[in-house]
Amino acid sequence: MTGPITGPISTRTKRRVAGGALSLIAALAAASLPLGQAAAETLPQPAHLAGDAASPTVLAARRYAAFWNSGEEAFARAALAPGFTDRTLPPGRPQGVDGPLQASRAFRAAVPDLTAAIEDMVATGDRVAVHLRFRGHFTGRFGEVRGSGQTVDFQAFDLYRVADGRIAENWHLEDNLTLLQQLGIVKQ
Repeated sequence: MTGPITGPISTRTKRRVAGGALSLIAALAAASLPLGQAAAETLPQPAHLAGDAASPTVLAARRYAAFWNSGEEAFARAALAPGFTDRTLPPGRPQGVDGPLQASRAFRAAVPDLTAAIEDMVATGDRVAVHLRFRGHFTGRFGEVRGSGQTVDFQAFDLYRVADGRIAENWHLEDNLTLLQQLGIVKQ
């Protein structure tokens, strides 16, 4: 049969079509990037990569970097497994996917123009090591301190364990001393 469907459509058929469309949208949202964005064009590229650029571990790491680069929660939800565990959880941060979402919102309140670049990435098996560089300007608030536009430029190192194409565990270390000095909270 070709051409448009003509005549009345039963309520049952309408429900099936609507249910199928909703299932497809939910699957795309959970397993891919935000709708309407081309995967390869929107994800940060590593400056240096050791490993298979097409592997699911590299894709998960690039999605997570896209989250830190943009603040878009859809990238984090696509990158992180539902049971995500932060193995170096800072005090006061919730465990699971909500932890990085909360951290990003809080830090972007202090540094609204924050960007994150992947300097180096090494991927093998189910592990990915990532060297990130964060840049921006402290124009908001960090705790009780108000920024005056000073430059922020610090590094972080992450190790991810990826399962089923998503980050299941993360061990991370940020250069917090440099960051706190740049924010004017710790004297140099």
